Amino acid sequence: MPHIDWLEATAVVFGIVSVWLSVKENIWSWPTAIVNVSLYFVIFLRQRLYADMGLQVFYALISAYGWYHWLFGGAQHSMLKVSRTPRGFWIGLPLLWAAGAVGLGTFLRQHTNAALPYMDSALTTGSLIAQWMMTRKYVENWAVWMLLDVAYVGVFINRGLALTAFLYGVFLMLAARGFLEWKRSWEAERALPAG
Repeated sequence: MPHIDWLEATAVVFGIVSVWLSVKENIWSWPTAIVNVSLYFVIFLRQRLYADMGLQVFYALISAYGWYHWLFGGAQHSMLKVSRTPRGFWIGLPLLWAAGAVGLGTFLRQHTNAALPYMDSALTTGSLIAQWMMTRKYVENWAVWMLLDVAYVGVFINRGLALTAFLYGVFLMLAARGFLEWKRSWEAERALPAG
């Protein structure tokens, strides 16, 4: 019988619940995310995935920001509504992603015993961007997550984290559903009469 890492199993459960709640635009996605990332901080420390470990600190902070922003980031401090990513961001975000991946990857390769410095850094930088997009309720955050989730499955299989690889497979399916649901939400909002 394979060994079950109960810390990883608990993190998986909180991760699935958190993303499912995000798909549903439920504010409780943020506190469940904070529990999830706190557990993964420890898991990634054990696995020497230092960029992903550091990412968990960012996730905890941005989850607190997202929690606040979803509640009060809309017009006149109302609940934030789903929107599309502004066109200008599609120039800057890929450049930021590439620069972050190369810079962080080089640092980790030269100064740590990181297992996969450039892959870890590319996924970390992409995750930072996708998570920020989610706090802004941009529909396309889900498309970025789908791309990342495919790569993360391979990384976690490589590192022997079978439950986490499974989790990211579930995240991939949830991200596809999230894209469709948020797009419908955005279209429904646009269809409402002004005023």
